[in-house]
Amino acid sequence: MLLAVVWQVFSRYIFNIPSTLTDELASFSLIWLGLFGSAYATGKKLHLSIDLIPDKILAKSPLFFNGIINLLICFFAFSIMAIGGSRLCWLTYVLDQKSAALQVPLYLVYSSVPINGFIIMYYTLDTILSSTKLKKKQDDFN
Repeated sequence: MLLAVVWQVFSRYIFNIPSTLTDELASFSLIWLGLFGSAYATGKKLHLSIDLIPDKILAKSPLFFNGIINLLICFFAFSIMAIGGSRLCWLTYVLDQKSAALQVPLYLVYSSVPINGFIIMYYTLDTILSSTKLKKKQDDFN
């Protein structure tokens, strides 16, 4: 992606001939990089969260609220990313849509959505299971 963007800038300002291939390649790379980055952040438990519930309420039952948040993330990843992304890939495959400059089948570009949806689902389900196992161990210890 970096090389494509550097070449795009170089060809545009030095040769005064912008490269359309590198523009499209950088866009597709950004899509894949962004989605795999979000899956990676989910796996490292670094995903973005907004604290709308006061800390006093969260302190009473953090496992419950974290479970709800993780279930909502899993539901989103399954319904929107996995199912919706798969339908998008299938539709672009059936219609045989290709990108304008590179002539790459668009279902290959869009396939990052369901792939990362399944990865995010895996990480959130793993987080839910590991936190319930940890809670069970703590209850057994007490």
